[in-house]
Amino acid sequence: MSELQRLKGLLPPENQSWVFVEAAIAVDPPLITLEEIGRDEVEIQVDLDTWENFAQDHRNLLFWHEVGRIQNDTIPRDGWEMAALAIGLGGAIGELWVQDGLLLLMALGLSGFAGYRLYLKNNSEKRLQDSIAADERAIDLACRFGYSVPNAYKSLGGALKELIEQTRKKKNRSFFEDRLEALRKSAEKARAEMAQQEGSSQSLTSENVYG
Repeated sequence: MSELQRLKGLLPPENQSWVFVEAAIAVDPPLITLEEIGRDEVEIQVDLDTWENFAQDHRNLLFWHEVGRIQNDTIPRDGWEMAALAIGLGGAIGELWVQDGLLLLMALGLSGFAGYRLYLKNNSEKRLQDSIAADERAIDLACRFGYSVPNAYKSLGGALKELIEQTRKKKNRSFFEDRLEALRKSAEKARAEMAQQEGSSQSLTSENVYG
C-alpha cells in the first residue's frame, strides 16, 4: 500500500467522498497543506520526500490536524480579497471624479470589507487559535481510529517537536512552539479529567506526552 493510499484510509467516513489526498507538485512545497479544488472538494497535499522522514505516528497526527482544519471550516480560501480591495479602491477613486456619493460609499464599503478579511487571514493570533483547535480535533480523530488518549497526545507532541527542530525561521518555529505549549496544557487538563474519572494520577502525564 502506498503512503497516499494509507492516508486516504485515515479519512473519517464523513470526509471520504469530498476530501482527496495527493502528492504536492509545487517547487519547495510545505510538508502538508490544504487546497480548495472545487465548490465542495478539498485536497490535502503532501510533500512525500520530506513526509517519509517522519515517524508514522507523527505523520498520522499531522494528517489528522489537516482533517481537523477541514472539519472546523478553517480551510484557506482563494485570494479574492486582494482583487476586491483593488476593485473597491479603483471604484472609489473613479467616483471621486464623477462625485456619485452612493457609488462612492459602495466602493469604500467593498474596500473596507476586503481589507478586514485580509486582516483576519493574516492575523497571527487567529491563525494560532485555528491551529490549536485543529490540534484538539486531531486528538479526537486519533482516538476514533484506535489511539489511546496518552498515545494521541504523545504522537502529536512528538510531531510538533520534530517540526520545531527542522524549522529554521524563528517566526515559524515560535508558531510550532506555541502550539506545543497549548498541547501541553490540554494534556494536563486531560490527565486531570482522566485521573478524576479513574481515581488514578497515572492515566496521563506531561512526560509521556513529550517523551
